[in-house]
Amino acid sequence: MKWFKRKDKAAPQDQPVDLPEPMAAPEDVPEPATAVEETIPAVDESEPDTDRDQGDLEPVVEEPARAESHRFFQRLRNRMQKTREHLSQRVDRLVLGKKQIDLDVLDDLEEVLITSDLGVPTSRLLLQRVADRVKRRELDDASRLRDELRRQIQDLVTIPAPDWDLRRAKPFVVMVVGVNGVGKTTTIGKLAHQWKSQGLDVMLVAGDTFRAAAIEQLSLWGERAGVPVVRQKSGSDPSAVAFDAMDAAMARGSDVVIMDTAGRMHTKVNLMEEVKKIQRVITKKLPEAPHEVLLVLDATTGQNALSQARQFKSELGITGLVLTKLDGTAKGGVVAAICQELQVPVRFIGIGEGMDDLQPFDPEQFAGAIF
Repeated sequence: MKWFKRKDKAAPQDQPVDLPEPMAAPEDVPEPATAVEETIPAVDESEPDTDRDQGDLEPVVEEPARAESHRFFQRLRNRMQKTREHLSQRVDRLVLGKKQIDLDVLDDLEEVLITSDLGVPTSRLLLQRVADRVKRRELDDASRLRDELRRQIQDLVTIPAPDWDLRRAKPFVVMVVGVNGVGKTTTIGKLAHQWKSQGLDVMLVAGDTFRAAAIEQLSLWGERAGVPVVRQKSGSDPSAVAFDAMDAAMARGSDVVIMDTAGRMHTKVNLMEEVKKIQRVITKKLPEAPHEVLLVLDATTGQNALSQARQFKSELGITGLVLTKLDGTAKGGVVAAICQELQVPVRFIGIGEGMDDLQPFDPEQFAGAIF
């Protein structure tokens, strides 16, 4: 479009389980899996207080799920302030004093969107949609531009995806992948905490055997969440760890298995092949597994996160995304760019270090937080 040219401007805890030495080939029949102790949480058997006269009290209808959702939205909005300042407030300045959306506004809007890490293709798609509505006289009031962009971004990040039924398989296997430093292990620990809190039997697998620190870190998260961790010594074959862990989980009757993997640079073919081998081993033990392959991305890396997502989708067929560190960046617009190009749903977003700072992704809340 002709206006796209740039203008000149002035609880109790299970202990980690040490499995036997890894087998030479995961395809061989493994030794019997080491038993995993179960932790039974203490039950509060105290009697309810029945002495108070309840007759004079108004009935209170509590909606904890809605209240928690509202609290998280407020945290999300507060912690995405950098993205909101970089995008929403700049859009407001574009239309300040203007009554209509004209070519100058659209031209300036392109720059705002691109520099907010939506990328050129996504930015131009948004501009085309806005321009079409302006042309049809469905959008002529400049003060409504921000609301229109919020609606369009919500539409871009809404990717149809089936709800997870974590009890439909025994076990439901989630494989977590990504490059070093994006927060894979932390994400796994938080997921384990949430699912354990929902009454699910969760098992973690320390599949990053290349770094001893990674095994210890996952073990600490397992203790914190109160779930068992399947591990072997540093340097073990991660495929063998996965094979033995599947045996242990199936014998235990675990509801969910979360498999950690070593950080893989998306440009290193040989390292990606190792992750594919882990996938094949899991599938051999349970044909429909892994049920989910989650790619963890650091939102602060902007367009580099999009490059990683492209390669991981091509090589591993990722089924979902986790965006971390959204609280520390002005580049939150990359979420829309990734969803628009790859059509992979964002499953979770992280906005802090707390156990409850990883939450299921809500497109409406996300769009509302940045506008």
